[in-house]
Amino acid sequence: MDYLSSLFSVAGKTALVTGGSTGIGRMCAEALVQAGARVLIASRKGQACEAVAAELNALGAPGRCEGFAGDVGTEAGVAALAAEVKSRVGGSLSILVNNAGKTWGEPLESFPWKAWDGVFSVNVAGLFTLTRELLPELTAAASLDDPARVVNLGSVMGSAPLGHGPYSYAASKAAVHHLTRILARELADRPITVNAFAPGPFQSRMMAFATQDEAVRAKTASTVPMGRIGRPSDIAGALLFLCGRGGAYTTGAILPLDGGVSVDSGHRLFGDDA
Repeated sequence: MDYLSSLFSVAGKTALVTGGSTGIGRMCAEALVQAGARVLIASRKGQACEAVAAELNALGAPGRCEGFAGDVGTEAGVAALAAEVKSRVGGSLSILVNNAGKTWGEPLESFPWKAWDGVFSVNVAGLFTLTRELLPELTAAASLDDPARVVNLGSVMGSAPLGHGPYSYAASKAAVHHLTRILARELADRPITVNAFAPGPFQSRMMAFATQDEAVRAKTASTVPMGRIGRPSDIAGALLFLCGRGGAYTTGAILPLDGGVSVDSGHRLFGDDA
């Protein structure tokens, strides 16, 4: 194995990516397949996952992909998904990517109760419960030199007060960030690393309102300090760092993948001439 592969390869590892058929989840799944992992992808739309798995397997990459249905929005759904994963992995899971997410946008005056219940059920309760249910498999795959890895999907909206309308989504992602740190501390001696991405705008179904066509994407890109929206390679590089040998000593990190959005404070206390 050459030097770069020794740092970033995930060959021989088994991974689960929730919400892996679209957007950032698919980017994660493809990165892991390209780097040699056996990747399970699950979402509520099982047929979509099966189709994406077939597409990824057709790439000729060293890894393989399996797609099936799984719902993290209810307690029963998480239990069923965990049971399916356990039956497929044979007691050992090296990587868990908690990507499945839900959003809701509405004006403050009409923002409904159900927008809190539904979003937090998927983004926080589902993420936590699935991780807990798969701890035996993660622990079985872990060693001091090569811990098991959990990567959670947060958001730049969980780090900075951005946007108008996605109140429950932003609050849920702040909860994901804090939960990531809590679990990183509690699981370090297993040893399991727990980190999170805090992405800015990427092209995905959830971000369709801001990336749906070239004109809209250009407008969104103009609001990002680095002048563009995220690319699949931005996700792939970060994920393979966290999941490969190079990331074995990193835990509790909330990694900003946002082109500088989270550090663009906007307000200039002493004006433009300061």
